[in-house]
Amino acid sequence: MEKLLRKCRIPNQLGRECLAECVGVYLLILFGCGSVAQVTTTLDEKGQYLSINLGFALGVTFGVFVSHGVSGAHLNPAVSLSLCVLGRHPWIKLPFYVFSQTIGSFLAAATVYLQYYDAIQAYSGGHLTVTGPNATAGIFATYPSDYLSLWGGITDQVIGTAALLLCVLALGDRRNTSLPDGLQPVMVGAAVLVIGISMGSNSGYALNPARDFGPRLFTYIAGWGADVFTAGGGWWWVPIVAPCVGALLGTLVYELMIEVHHPVRLSVLHNSSTELSDGIKDLELDGEKPA
Repeated sequence: MEKLLRKCRIPNQLGRECLAECVGVYLLILFGCGSVAQVTTTLDEKGQYLSINLGFALGVTFGVFVSHGVSGAHLNPAVSLSLCVLGRHPWIKLPFYVFSQTIGSFLAAATVYLQYYDAIQAYSGGHLTVTGPNATAGIFATYPSDYLSLWGGITDQVIGTAALLLCVLALGDRRNTSLPDGLQPVMVGAAVLVIGISMGSNSGYALNPARDFGPRLFTYIAGWGADVFTAGGGWWWVPIVAPCVGALLGTLVYELMIEVHHPVRLSVLHNSSTELSDGIKDLELDGEKPA
């Protein structure tokens, strides 16, 4: 069995990373949208809004646990973009990560639909609608509340994703926290939970272009039709663009207000001094003297 598994190993590092991102996002959406499906189709008899928050939070947590050791567990194109801007992730990998994340969310939406097919049909009366009292498209993708304006929705997504990136960067900043590696996924999930509890009512706190677009594309194909792109005044692009803007804003705020103000470590100074001394010795051995 072990030999057979070794033959299945993907030799390309980027291929392994993309597969990990796909599986990580798959779990995120499977648990997250699955919780929405359960609450929606049972009319709150088997869960409430907090159930949805917990579903997405724990989905993120286990998605990070599954993929972190291989790909770094971005699970979000906005996170990947921010890390590229910071120089912590190669730009050339960005489109591959985004594609893999989107595929993972698409497949997870298909799985949720398959699992809840009978419940969705019974709840909707066999009519797959985007709006109305028995709408079911919101199980998979996010849509704005009736009172929400376009600019209000953009602001909502920018602020929510900026808050997410502030938390994610803080948790990954070794000079700012001494959290053990095993606790970091739990705290990322906690950040998603508190954002959902405090900012979720306006438009469902997508915060993630892949989380929203993959399932939305699935609903378009599965029978909900073009309404998934026209509902909410053409809302579909907001969960794609606004989270990217918010992620960059959150990254900028963290870098300017926290990370650049860390004191220089003595070990860093020692290493720099050691490198300088070694360089001087090398010059002397070569018969040259430093200026």
